[in-house]
Amino acid sequence: MPLYLNHIIFNYFCDSKVLQRLSCMARHNNIYLVANMPDLQPCPMNTSSSSSCPPDGHWQFNTNVAFRSDGLLIARYHKQSLYREDSFDTPPEIEIITFDTPFAGKFGLFTCFDILLHDPAVLLLERGVRQLIFPTAWFNALPLLDSVQFQHAFSLGANVTLLAANLRIDRYNVKGSGIYTPFFTTYHHAWKGDPEEGRLLVARVPVLEPLAGNQSTAKEEEAGGVQPTSSVAPSYPTFVSKMNKDPFTFVLLNETEGNVKVCNGTFCCHLQYRWLLKDHKELYALGTFAGNHNSASKYALQVCAIVRCARLDQSTCGQVVEEAESKMDFLLEGNFDTKYVYPSILTSRMSVEQPESLERATNWRVTMKHSNMKGGLVTACLYGRKYQEDK
Repeated sequence: MPLYLNHIIFNYFCDSKVLQRLSCMARHNNIYLVANMPDLQPCPMNTSSSSSCPPDGHWQFNTNVAFRSDGLLIARYHKQSLYREDSFDTPPEIEIITFDTPFAGKFGLFTCFDILLHDPAVLLLERGVRQLIFPTAWFNALPLLDSVQFQHAFSLGANVTLLAANLRIDRYNVKGSGIYTPFFTTYHHAWKGDPEEGRLLVARVPVLEPLAGNQSTAKEEEAGGVQPTSSVAPSYPTFVSKMNKDPFTFVLLNETEGNVKVCNGTFCCHLQYRWLLKDHKELYALGTFAGNHNSASKYALQVCAIVRCARLDQSTCGQVVEEAESKMDFLLEGNFDTKYVYPSILTSRMSVEQPESLERATNWRVTMKHSNMKGGLVTACLYGRKYQEDK
């Protein structure tokens, strides 16, 4: 039984006719269907200053709706974590919404910025939901938060299947959708000058069972590439440069191969690398950051990242880069204070690669290994979220 995910811009429809049309689409095509739309709900007005009810007596929510193959509306989720959405209200209570299917079990619903915060994304994971549906209007933010980069990272880090449907608005750099599993991905990220308005993505995905113990989310390979070592990394000069608005501490990767370490306070990142192909016009650095992200949402991070700098000037490390020629074998690890770490490898022209191996120690040390890279390296990242320290 196919499941289709659609993201509808709310300006296209202004009444419940959209629900009728979605229901008919599901019924006539014998599919389960999820769509994103607004939901206008009356709310109790009172004189309390703490009331979340707007003056007009209605909430308007950013909403996901799910329909069964017979056209029945079976689930509705109101987005919890709003981002630049003045037209919408935050629901008065956190909603943990799932629905069951006869072909693949349970699916969970959440939307866009929800993926970066604890509620409801982590609450769904804690309840054992392994298949998630994710409509989004994602503003790509290189080097760490391109759409397909973080969608893939979340799937790997949480060990779940993620069905992600993004809008396509080129002038705001909103694009990139995919079907992500811990084992393979099918995705589309429009490139400059691409006249195509969209693409239908189809994949046969595994039905994920509950995890048994602390399993690795990627196949472990010991042959080839860079191998783990207990040797102490030599000290290299560090510098600070902004990346995604945050002050990262960097070291340059100027050697043919190397063993480097960089710390931000007590949080340290360690990299062993060997260049397979190094373009002399490209500069790379290893960066680390530990602290609250410098944005309106002060969420707490621990990040290890290899990045290509924009130019041959260390002050450009952390700036937006979309293409690269250089390729390396590497082993990247961090001593995290959280088990929620999302790994990603982004290569030239917004392509993602599956890590060769991903290992998690009981002390939350995470190690990502990769070799025989297919595309030029843009970013390799371990993106840790310390939800318990969010402001």
